[in-house]
Amino acid sequence: MSAALGGQDETAPSKGRSSAPLLPAGFDWVVFGALVAGLLLLYGPAYGELARTIWATDEQGHGPIILAVSIWLLWTKRHEIAALPARPAAGAGWSLLAFALLLFTFGRSQHIIMFEIGSQILLLVALLLVFRGWAALHAAWFALFFMLFMVPWPEAVVAAVTGPLKAAVSAVASDLLYRAGYPVGRTGVMLTVGPYELMVADACAGLNSMFTLEALGMLYMNLMHYTNTTRNALLALLLVPTAFAANIVRVLILVLVTYYFGDAAGQSFVHGFAGIVLFVVALMLMLVLDRILGVFLSAYRKEAAG
Repeated sequence: MSAALGGQDETAPSKGRSSAPLLPAGFDWVVFGALVAGLLLLYGPAYGELARTIWATDEQGHGPIILAVSIWLLWTKRHEIAALPARPAAGAGWSLLAFALLLFTFGRSQHIIMFEIGSQILLLVALLLVFRGWAALHAAWFALFFMLFMVPWPEAVVAAVTGPLKAAVSAVASDLLYRAGYPVGRTGVMLTVGPYELMVADACAGLNSMFTLEALGMLYMNLMHYTNTTRNALLALLLVPTAFAANIVRVLILVLVTYYFGDAAGQSFVHGFAGIVLFVVALMLMLVLDRILGVFLSAYRKEAAG
């Protein structure tokens, strides 16, 4: 959601950046290089482990994209942060820095990747407070918040939530196909269509896919610079059933492709293509919901004003 709270349901005017230099005036390469080197030294091994394990799976493949977008969001705020008066919040900053390092140490020593990666967000918050103060944190809050979507959740939590989600998606998809006249049967998350059996995997209906779509929606609202808190909150809540509906469409596509073209087609490149369809459908639904909310809230404001 946008950093601005309240206000009209319109996009904020864009600021011209064509004349802005690549780097802020007085940019200190020594300090910047030291900070980057320190972050790489601390978190390089953790990201290497993620790349070899969790991020290599279909369920968590969004992690590198979230990281890249977060870095880009921070980069776009460099001039705004540099222009702020330096009012360091030393007490809060150094305290949070110590806590972040302790959390990193505990996560690294106990192999808790959630703590290890999550501590980086706290560390960046602490550095902003130490060097620039609360105003800098306010300017960069969304980029840091967005990084939460790349933090791996505990497997127990993911499994506990994913199970019911897969069962619900399987039930709805099989019911829709049965009503459409297809020979479909279901046992748990196993779907039978004609001579083929398909299992609804975590990537097709899991918590992580919903997390990714929620991140996409949050990024959309931030880029649109919406300033109406009600609209942002409603759209964020509606993204959950939107992701659920998009997952159903993905399962429907895989079942129909398997039914008409065989199991090999369903498990080959079409499976990856269905993942793209998932995000396209979710994006279209989100845009429709956003338009409906805009019309509804605009009419409500006119009625309240009249």
